[in-house]
Amino acid sequence: MRSIKRIHKAEYRPIADLETFSPMPTRDLEMIDPFLFLNHHGPQTYEPNNNGLPFGPHPHRGMETVTFILDGDIAHKDSGGHKSVIYSGGVQWMTAGSGLIHAEISSEDFKKYGGDLEILQLWVNLPSNLKMTEPKYEGLQQDDIPTVAFDEGRINARVVSGEFKGTRGAFQTLTDVTLATISFKTSGKLMISVPEEHNIFFYVIKGELKVNNQSVRSLHLVEFENDSQVLEVEAQADSTILFGHAKPFNEPVVARGPFVMNSMQEINQAYDDFQAGKLGRWEE
Repeated sequence: MRSIKRIHKAEYRPIADLETFSPMPTRDLEMIDPFLFLNHHGPQTYEPNNNGLPFGPHPHRGMETVTFILDGDIAHKDSGGHKSVIYSGGVQWMTAGSGLIHAEISSEDFKKYGGDLEILQLWVNLPSNLKMTEPKYEGLQQDDIPTVAFDEGRINARVVSGEFKGTRGAFQTLTDVTLATISFKTSGKLMISVPEEHNIFFYVIKGELKVNNQSVRSLHLVEFENDSQVLEVEAQADSTILFGHAKPFNEPVVARGPFVMNSMQEINQAYDDFQAGKLGRWEE
C-alpha cells in the first residue's frame, strides 16, 4: 500500500462570518503538485436576511478553481459573460487562464430565506504552456454529475473529472486530473488504484476512516509518498472525502494573492494587466 507521509489538520481561518477551515497551504504543507489550495467553508446555518458569501469581484490568472457546493448555493458571475446559480450537489469549474474577474456570492433567495451552507473550493494549477489559455467557466448541477456505487451501496462516488474506477467524470479538463467526492456508510470498504507517479489529494470532509491502516478524522488531509499504486479505505463512521490525483508538473510555482504563475515577473505583469483592465471589466 502507498505510504502515508503525514496527516495535516486543517487550520481555522474564518472569513467575516463564514466558518472556514484550510488544510493547504499551511506552514507545514505548501502544496501537493498540481493541487494548490483548499478552503472548506461551513458547515453552518445562515439566518434569513443574511449577507451570504463574501466573495465579491476579484481577479485570477494562471490556475483553475473547482468549487463543490455540498449544501446551499453559489451565484457565479464573471467578466467573460458567464452567469449561473449552482445548488447543493453541483460543481463549478473555472479556468482562469489568461485572466478574468469573477464573483461568487449567495443567491438572492439564500440571502432572503437563509439555510444550510457547506462549500469546498480547490485551486488546481495550470502548466506553463496553458497559463495564458482562454478563460472558461462551466457550472453543473447535481444531476449532471455521474454517480457510481460500490460495496453493495455502502459507498457512492460522484465523479467530477478524469476517470474513477471506469466511470468518466462530468467535466472535460485541460489537464489529466481526476476528482471525485466519495461518501461512505460505516464499514464501507474501497480499494483504489492510482498510478505511482501521480500525487494524491485526499481530504476528509466529515466522519472518520481508516486509510492504509491509519485512522484519519474529519478536517484532515493525507499526504502520501509515491511508493505504491494501492489505497485501502474503510469507513469507521459515515464519512465523505474529496479525492483526487494527477501527475505533478514539477515547475516553479509563484503565487501572490489571486495569481499563480511561474515567476515573479509574470506575477507583476498579472497585476499590471489587471490594473490596465486587460482581465476584463466588471459590470454590475
